This record gives sequence, structure tokens and C-alpha cells, in this order.
Amino acid sequence: MLKELLQRLIRRKAPHFSWDEAITMSQILSLSWMKLFAWWRGWRLLLYGRVPQMLFLGRGVRFFHLSNIRFGKWVQLDDYVFVSALSRRPVSFGHNVHIGAFSRIVAATSFNNVGSYIRIGNNVGIGEYAYLGGGGGLEIGDECIIGQYLSCHPENHVFTRADKPIRLQGVTRKGIRIGHNCWIGSKVTILDGVTIGDNCVVAAGAVVTRSMPPNSLIAGVPARVIRPLHEGEHPSQQPKEMKAQTKSAFLEAAR
Repeated sequence: MLKELLQRLIRRKAPHFSWDEAITMSQILSLSWMKLFAWWRGWRLLLYGRVPQMLFLGRGVRFFHLSNIRFGKWVQLDDYVFVSALSRRPVSFGHNVHIGAFSRIVAATSFNNVGSYIRIGNNVGIGEYAYLGGGGGLEIGDECIIGQYLSCHPENHVFTRADKPIRLQGVTRKGIRIGHNCWIGSKVTILDGVTIGDNCVVAAGAVVTRSMPPNSLIAGVPARVIRPLHEGEHPSQQPKEMKAQTKSAFLEAAR
């Protein structure tokens, strides 16, 4: 009875959810206690004049410049996540976002050159130990699933002068955009100026140094397009984005 009741409650957030047959009541109760305490921690935002909307916080979660952070509904930040919103525009989490433990979401690290923004869309899950920078702006589209140790760096150091330390030569900032419905494997690094199109799969360990077209399977160091993601489908079954994508764009990204 309790198992069915909890399943109905969870389906208010995730309509297709159902318990695995191997899950025991003991495990469900343990999970329920963990979520209850995480929900209770979310209410600490009341101390800062904010009303949380189903916000779940793990142990040791910390914020810097909380007034510049926006939360959607059903946001979960696991243990020891750190969010710093030292940016011109907000750091924002959409609805149903899950950030894995020990991740750092840092718009900027310098008070003399604050960051642009970080925007995470709806229904996004990011694994443990991610580092998301926001110097030149970072946007992650809706429905993305991302493995552990993602690293995004929307900023580059200038190193053109031999007579001056690199740390004093300044930075360039172009920003990073990850499209909708992307699957990014573990230990992927994405560098400044990169746009990854919608519906892409990025293999584990890839280092993405340039923009990639939508509907692509991407892998390698540096990363390149391995093939169109829906290559084997009949053209009538391919997504509209794939139909519009020219062959030359794929050949250029694959070089």
C-alpha cells in the first residue's frame, strides 16, 4: 500500500515512473528519509527571504550570492554542491534539475571580472564532480543527460606576449551552448566558443574544442563527428533538423 502511494506521488513529477520489482520496502523507506531531510534543508532559504518550490538540498550544499540564483520546481542539489552566482545575469536552474554530489557551478572566480550567466534547462541530470563555469556564458538545453566529471570552460587565457605572465594578459570569452536532448558521457571537457547542436551524443572522455552540428555522434581528442546520429534511418523518419543539415557541415566537423 505504501509503495503504491509513494509511486503515485512520484508520478506527479515523473509520470512514467514505476518501482523496480527488486526494490524492497526497506530501501524505499531509507530513500524516503533521505529525501525528507533534503526537502527540509531546502526550507533554509526562508532565512534569506526566498520561498523554495520543492527544493532538495544534500548535506554541505553552499551558495554564494544567493539573490542571483533562480530555482525552478523539483531541483535537487546533492551533497557538497557549491553554487557561486558572481555574474551579470542569474545562475538559473529549470524544473526537475538534478546536480550530482561534489559538483561546482561557478559563474566567475574573480571579483575584477565577473561572469556572464549559467542557465540549465528543464529535465536536466548532471552526474557527480561536474565543473560548470560561466565566464562567457553557459547554456544547457532541456532534456539533457550528462555523466560524471563534465567540465565546461567558457573562457580562455590570452598568451600572445612573451614579456608578460599569462595570468596578467587577460582572457577571451565567447560562451558555450549545449543544445536540447543531448547525452554527454562521463569525463567530457567542453571549451570556450563551442556550440553543440540539439540531439547529439558525446562519447565519454571527448574534448570538444569546436562547434558540432545537431544530430551527431561525437567522440575523440580533439572531438570530431563520427557520423550523423540517425544515419541508418530512411529520410522520412529523420528529425527535421537532420533534413535541414547539409552534408558539407558534417564533413567539415568530421575533419
